[in-house]
Amino acid sequence: MSHEIIQPTHFPRAKGFANGILAQGRTLYVAGQIGWELDGAFAARDLPGQFARALDHVLDILRAAGGAPEDLVRMTVYVTDLAAYRASTRTIGEAWRARLGKHFPAMALVGVAGLVEPLALVEIEATAVIPDAR
Repeated sequence: MSHEIIQPTHFPRAKGFANGILAQGRTLYVAGQIGWELDGAFAARDLPGQFARALDHVLDILRAAGGAPEDLVRMTVYVTDLAAYRASTRTIGEAWRARLGKHFPAMALVGVAGLVEPLALVEIEATAVIPDAR
């Protein structure tokens, strides 16, 4: 494995994310992805649906670079409504597990007042490290 999870011994165990990941390989920076369809329309008007679609876009970019979901080492998720995110964690978790299984990169969740696209409820930025052997 080209990634090593870094967990200081005095930290509590991370749940649903990693505190740090040490990685070797080619670095891919994925710009913020929102939950729209390729024609520019939003099929989903709810946060979980947009989260799933934004995550699909991140993974499409990752695969286009020759990577795999387990190569994601860092993600920042921006949401316009933290309460809606918290209320949707079960559905969001299902979307996550369907795409990434039990892999969790170092992550941050940030509440924002709004996103550039007025209908966007979530935006995901990501960093992946793709092993040189691929």
